[in-house]
This record gives sequence, C-alpha cells and structure tokens, in this order.
Amino acid sequence: MTYCLAIRVNKGLVFASDSRTNAGVDYVATYSKMYRFAWPGERSIVLLSAGSLATSQAVVNAINSDLEDPDAPFNLRKGKHLYDVASYVGNLSQQEQQQHAPALEKSNASGEASFILGGQIDGKTCEIYMIYPQGNYISASDDTPYLQIGENKYGKPILDRIITPNTSLEDAARCAMVSLDSTVRSNISVGLPIELAIYTSDSIEEPWHNKYSAFSPMYKSLQKQWNEGLRQAFSGLPRFDWEKEN
Repeated sequence: MTYCLAIRVNKGLVFASDSRTNAGVDYVATYSKMYRFAWPGERSIVLLSAGSLATSQAVVNAINSDLEDPDAPFNLRKGKHLYDVASYVGNLSQQEQQQHAPALEKSNASGEASFILGGQIDGKTCEIYMIYPQGNYISASDDTPYLQIGENKYGKPILDRIITPNTSLEDAARCAMVSLDSTVRSNISVGLPIELAIYTSDSIEEPWHNKYSAFSPMYKSLQKQWNEGLRQAFSGLPRFDWEKEN
C-alpha cells in the first residue's frame, strides 16, 4: 500500500508521498510514487500514485510514450484544462486494468490504482484532482483543500485541524510531512523515504522537490519537535474534578 496527498492553498500546491510498495514479513520494497512533468512557461504537472504498482507504472509508461509520439491523439501537453489531463490519466488506468482483468481475476488479485494529479496550465488556476480506479475523478474544494490516496486515516486529523486556503505553502508542506510521519508510525505498509514537492502559484515551472530519509536532519528535527509538542499539549489538558482536589 502507500500514502500520498496533495494540498491546495492560495499560494500554490504541496505534494507528498511515501515510497513503500510492499511490506511483507520478509520482503520490503520501495519505489517513488511521485512523477513530475514540467514545460516552463507552459505547464507544470505532478502525478502521485497508489495501489497496483504494475498499473501505475504502465500508466506512466503510456504517458511518456504519448509525449514522445507526435501523432498521439492526446498527451499531457495537449490538454487545454487540467481536468482534460485527469480524464486522460483515468482512461489510461482503465485500459490497463481491463487488459489484465481476466488474469487478475483468476489469481484473485487487484489491478486497481488511484492517482492524484495536480499542477497548473498557463492562464489557468492551480488545481488538484483525485482519479479513482474506475477512471472518474474529483477536485479539491475550499472546504476540503486537500486530497489523499492510500492509507489516509492516520494522516487526516492534522490536515483537518491545520489546512485552510490561507495556510502558507511552507506550513502546508510541514503539515504534509507530519501527516506522512503519523502514518509511517502507525502503518507498516507506509514507509520512508518521503518525497515532497512544492509548487508556487503562477510560476509555471518545475516544483521544488526533495526526498527525506529517516536520517535527514529536517525530518529528524520535525519528528522530534512534533512528538515533544504533542506530549506537552497532552500534559496541559484540563484535570478531572477529583484531580483538582488533591
């Protein structure tokens, strides 16, 4: 499994993903779940994936193949709107799943994959879309300015408490890292390293990107301070009546 999320705030977009694809007793594998495509001045796009690694890799391979084929009916550069690109990715995912459906059914396996697509086309606004395994998609809203795929329950509380459209890009990025860290601590199927990308609205260039391992100074400091802050906040919670009497 995996955990990926994207946050949309007024100043831009934040993307974060883990790198674990298998968490068996005797086998752990890691792959990047974040794919970045940028044509400065024209458009900048980030794609996150969760679910079947075979399906998600096939979708990305098809995306790259269409970009290299001048006769392809559609590719990432031909969409006038980001939702056109979301529909394209959904169709590629459906084609891949349907191609292998009979074999997967015989093996009682799933080829489903989910994606988060985000970025900006010049002249349009920043957007993020969650693309379901069935190929359809939804966008984020001002009330819920983030999207999650994969193991999302452990990382959701901090997002609900912190993220609003007015949150700064830097705070949104820190929040995303805490959300990932909380999930890593609680679910073995989500693991380091964490990838983080930050896109500034209207820049129309490749987003800032970094990868954090368990030994990265920034990640270690954030993890330590968050843990200490939680303990201090817990210690300051109101006392029960019988405790006040003592």
